[in-house]
Amino acid sequence: MLKFALLDYVPQRYLRRASFETLETDRMLLNFKSGDKLATRWAAHLVGKALSSMDLKDTAIVCIPASCKRTNDRRFKAFSADVCAMCGAINGFSKIQVVGKRSKVHRSRHHEHTAEDNVMIDAAWFQGRRVIVIDDICTTGKTADAFIKKMQDAGADVRLAFFLAKTKNYRRTKQYYN
Repeated sequence: MLKFALLDYVPQRYLRRASFETLETDRMLLNFKSGDKLATRWAAHLVGKALSSMDLKDTAIVCIPASCKRTNDRRFKAFSADVCAMCGAINGFSKIQVVGKRSKVHRSRHHEHTAEDNVMIDAAWFQGRRVIVIDDICTTGKTADAFIKKMQDAGADVRLAFFLAKTKNYRRTKQYYN
């Protein structure tokens, strides 16, 4: 399965010397995560444009759920509808239910939860259906991997994991010379 990210997300600690474009991209990504309508339209336009060249008429688009129902609805409900309208895909937003609340990985620094903790999937609806999963920012990919596994266990044929952005890694690596 292919995983793809459109943009780079630069963590706050590395933004001191960032270009205007990088600062603007980070601002829009964070506004999207908070549910800002302008940023949601911006994100939907980018993703919809990227996916519009594919034939998705028999493919469902599902967003990887946020940590709670309220955040998930605010972030992904309009986004999912807009993306599906742009690329002709089936909107699977209503077939994934967020119940309860899980800790936010970027705040807790622990990835103890899995996608099974607070997500209910309509397995009958997804049985044998082609699916593209979408998320906002991918850092390690563990949340996406757990959700994809849960979708596959429900019978979905997950074809693509699509991210609005991938966290840029600035860690120095040791280089060895012979």
